[in-house]
Amino acid sequence: MSKKPASPHRPASSTAFNANHARTYAEGAARQVPGLAGLHRMISMLLAERVPEHGRILVLGAGGGLELKALADDHAGWSFAGIDPSADMLRSAEHLTAQHADRIALQEGYIDTAPKGPFDGAVCLLTLHFVPREQRFETLLQLHARLLPGAPLVLAHISFPQTEPERSQWIARHLAFADTAPANVEQAKQAIASKLCILSPEDDEAMLRETGFSDVTLFYAGLTIRGWVSYA
Repeated sequence: MSKKPASPHRPASSTAFNANHARTYAEGAARQVPGLAGLHRMISMLLAERVPEHGRILVLGAGGGLELKALADDHAGWSFAGIDPSADMLRSAEHLTAQHADRIALQEGYIDTAPKGPFDGAVCLLTLHFVPREQRFETLLQLHARLLPGAPLVLAHISFPQTEPERSQWIARHLAFADTAPANVEQAKQAIASKLCILSPEDDEAMLRETGFSDVTLFYAGLTIRGWVSYA
């Protein structure tokens, strides 16, 4: 995945945005996430179960704009606050969601600098596997604090068993689905080990409960990507 981590210690990129950057991100996400369009549709549906017609949605890791566009296309009355530490990725999101610009406020930063809300719902897609475990707990607490009681949080990220030999097998499956070139497999394995913080599904669910979310329910499992809906 090419989203940025939500760590306050990592600076955002300053590389100039161009149309190819946006196209490359979209192609990469579709190649690595099974049924990405269907995942966006599920997220839209799950939020709509509780978010009112003119609800406000917080999107953490909004860079790229794919989920923002999908949700804004589906719900003409919703408004969005999107936050991401990468200026480049936010420019990509701004470009992709230009037709909904009057309903989308994008901000460079991390969850601790996000608007306080309260929001009617929140989304965190393909982002938390970049966040170190100790910071992930605080990130979820900060998300919970910005939601109205009972508001949904929908998230999806890489999650698979962390004991061997299962861990290595799932990494191999992830790379195979992404059609990683054989010459790049070892480098990709090292990148996963050094750049991602992957928890087991059991640990992911436990952390949601420990940070105050209830009714934690798995709604999506696409190879190495899992998605949950829970409520503040």
